[in-house]
Amino acid sequence: MTFRARILGAAAGGGLPQWNCGCENCRLARAGTIPAQTQSSLAVSANGTDWAILNASPDIRDQLARTPELHPTGLRDMPLRSVLLTNGDIDHVAGLLTLREMQPFTLYATAGIHDVLAENPIFSALNPSVVTRETVALEKPAEIAPGLTATLFPVPGKVPLYMEGETVETDLVGEQTVGVELKAGGQTAYYIPGCALLNDALRARLAGASLLFFDGTLWRDDEMVQAGLGNKTGKRMGHMSMSGDDGSIAAFGEMDIGRKVFVHMNNTNPVLRPDSEERRAAEKAGWTIGQDGMEVSA
Repeated sequence: MTFRARILGAAAGGGLPQWNCGCENCRLARAGTIPAQTQSSLAVSANGTDWAILNASPDIRDQLARTPELHPTGLRDMPLRSVLLTNGDIDHVAGLLTLREMQPFTLYATAGIHDVLAENPIFSALNPSVVTRETVALEKPAEIAPGLTATLFPVPGKVPLYMEGETVETDLVGEQTVGVELKAGGQTAYYIPGCALLNDALRARLAGASLLFFDGTLWRDDEMVQAGLGNKTGKRMGHMSMSGDDGSIAAFGEMDIGRKVFVHMNNTNPVLRPDSEERRAAEKAGWTIGQDGMEVSA
């Protein structure tokens, strides 16, 4: 068996272009000068026939349409075996409503994320007699597709925006934000689309990984502030930035990881421009900038 991963959506919430944004990247994407990107999602398989999707993007209908491996093989026969959620963010769960068409699959998530879904009655549109909801305990492997196991582990993060209260902890470690360890055919890959910092536990886990998909939301912590698009920093949103002394490029600089791919990039991130200095800097540091449709094998 050979592990396969297809990036269905490389952008963060809102995609590129974001519908209400006139930043440089969004203008270029609307003009077709740089590639547009849909919202965060990854498809994975151990055999190329049976697939699991990590995070159900609001754009999942179009993502499925553009991915022949995930097209129906019969009237209602699908290669999709499961959907696994890494948090309860809107850009990771809204696509579940598109998958409500009485199609069998298994929905995997931690108990905490399942509770978030259960509290909103709209998700009952996923008929429980058809879509099985499986609770996955942290550090307990689950087979999410034939030959493909996933182990969820906590990474520093925060609760979804719509659940924030007056006080927001951005480096919580628990069930609200998880990474995924994927194993197939003796190969190991990691998917971490949201992460507030690289702590000692996460550093130890990722050492020696052959493939890593990692949070690439912002290039610099104050990116959105400097662009005049908001007052939140990356740290306030629960994301490591790529650059800087405490950014992910520096943090992973000395680690032994085979291939490193940035995903979940905000529409303001300059690495989304193929000719940008920031893109060249990231690639020089050994990172691949993910994009829609890109296939990566471990």
